[in-house]
Amino acid sequence: MSLDKVLSISGRPGLFKLITQTRGGFIVESLIDQKKIPVNMQDNVSVLSEIAIYTLQEELPLKEVFKKIKEKEGGKQTSISHKESKDKLEEYFFEVLPNYDEDRVYASDIKKIIQWYNLLEKHNMLDFEEATATSEEEE
Repeated sequence: MSLDKVLSISGRPGLFKLITQTRGGFIVESLIDQKKIPVNMQDNVSVLSEIAIYTLQEELPLKEVFKKIKEKEGGKQTSISHKESKDKLEEYFFEVLPNYDEDRVYASDIKKIIQWYNLLEKHNMLDFEEATATSEEEE
């Protein structure tokens, strides 16, 4: 599945899969408990495909960061919990992305990325190559 249909909603834990659009917003399904909930247009919603991480050279799409974590972890959950200390999180992220901008990427961002990666991995939603090949065949 592509990250175009995976959302982060401010004030709500975890990630959500876009089910359908309504006149006043969206219907989404939580990846944590599979409950469907309505989301209004006033809610602060971020599409994961639109998020990028600052590096010293450029901004790297979140999809690429997830690929690097998947490569490091061999396609499994991360070896570190998102609840670890700031220093351990930064050390882990430095192994994954050595050129990330330490001044603009905070420990809270790293925490979210690790938590999101583990949630997407748990639901087998990190097969970007297959999703790309499928969308190219459809065109």
